[in-house]
Amino acid sequence: MNESPPSPPRGRRSNGGRPSRAEGRRDLGFLVVNADRQYQVLRGLASPVRLRILKLLNRQGPKNINQIAEALGLPQSTIATNVQVLEESELISTSLGKAAKGQQKICAARYSEIVVNLDPDDPSRDRNIVEVEMPLGLYTSSNVSAPCGFCSTERILGVLDVPELFLDPRRVQAALIWFGRGYVEYKFPNNAKVLNQAITALDFEMEMSSEVPGTNADWPSDISLWVNERKVGTWTCPGDYGDRRGTYTPHWWKLEGSQYGILTTWRITADGTFLGERKLSDIATTDLDLDRHHSIRLRIGIDDKEGRPGGVNIFGRGFGNHNQDIKMRLYLRGMDALPHAL
Repeated sequence: MNESPPSPPRGRRSNGGRPSRAEGRRDLGFLVVNADRQYQVLRGLASPVRLRILKLLNRQGPKNINQIAEALGLPQSTIATNVQVLEESELISTSLGKAAKGQQKICAARYSEIVVNLDPDDPSRDRNIVEVEMPLGLYTSSNVSAPCGFCSTERILGVLDVPELFLDPRRVQAALIWFGRGYVEYKFPNNAKVLNQAITALDFEMEMSSEVPGTNADWPSDISLWVNERKVGTWTCPGDYGDRRGTYTPHWWKLEGSQYGILTTWRITADGTFLGERKLSDIATTDLDLDRHHSIRLRIGIDDKEGRPGGVNIFGRGFGNHNQDIKMRLYLRGMDALPHAL
């Protein structure tokens, strides 16, 4: 287990034709905004009224202009003007539906989360590659068991070995996560869907080790990955490394704790899933329904059905030997250049 410092710090319609909240939130996407290129999106976000409209549609599902105006207590003309800007920014989708007299415009949120990238030239992007780096603590769901915990580059966050604390909002600061059983799941933006391009392959790159009380270089652990709920493969990590301090591991973290891991690249292609040159499974890109969803869900965890469930450490920026969080690369077909919209 990673050590603790001596004094740890602390669709269908119902309800009279209105979609339910759960229905309205179904399959909402995740958008990463390039601050240098997506000026129209930034314009769409640059208004308290438009932000209120987006929050309303996100929480309660699709609504027409009259319903939005009534819910927000604003004139219909104000709502109609701001809805037009949100349409032009592609932050909402609209459709025509039947009304008592003629037709009505139905507005729906497209994204549940929007991240503005202020340093868009930093991620590596080739002509046919889109890369997104997901902060380690921005997992969207988890189900772990002790030993478990997380820390920032400055301190332990919360109390060790309490699985319920994986819901603590301070997790967004996490630079190291560890657990003995279970999983954490991330929701990446499917920018290929936004670009209307086919994905020929995708990579997930992360630094990981096994998890044992203290450290042990000979502690095999079967670590598995799932993508869009499909298990794509299992890798046996040889051990939990503490023979020397990780290149980026902060000095307050004692040497008795996990120091670094192995940088792994999991590639899913039309021919199956690979870790380096080794084929892990026959799960291919065509098995993941990538063209149907605006997000790509990555689950990292321990499958109890595997023979060596030895836990996992996941290293992010500021810990381990590689100063990065979890990277996803999408390899796109037939793109000569990244369009203005990304």
